[in-house]
Amino acid sequence: MKKLYALLSAVALVAMSGPSAFAATETITGKLIDQSCYNHDKNATGNDHKMGGKDVAGCAAMCAKKGQPVAVLTGDGKVYTVKGGLAADNNAKLVAHMGHTVSITGDVATADGGTTITASDLKMVSK
Repeated sequence: MKKLYALLSAVALVAMSGPSAFAATETITGKLIDQSCYNHDKNATGNDHKMGGKDVAGCAAMCAKKGQPVAVLTGDGKVYTVKGGLAADNNAKLVAHMGHTVSITGDVATADGGTTITASDLKMVSK
């Protein structure tokens, strides 16, 4: 009985740790996108893009400043929502890089059908 209790306690501890217990450190390279606009229109990958049929200059930066989720879109189509220090203060560190290609090294985790990268710094690859 004591062994069963110990096993159940260990399983509960891991379950309560959440996805971060299974996070792996990786470097992701891709384009910084406004995830909300991208979810609405898969062509909305630059800072300037169409919304509602209209050209909107700086749309991604405006949405990022409002605290909308920012993500990295990789060349193979994977989307990683940016979390942690990079996304702090309404994406303050990300706004100037919207639509640019960047590399981010951080903890990658998958939960609830989405993938996140938690990091505090990025490296600019290209505009």
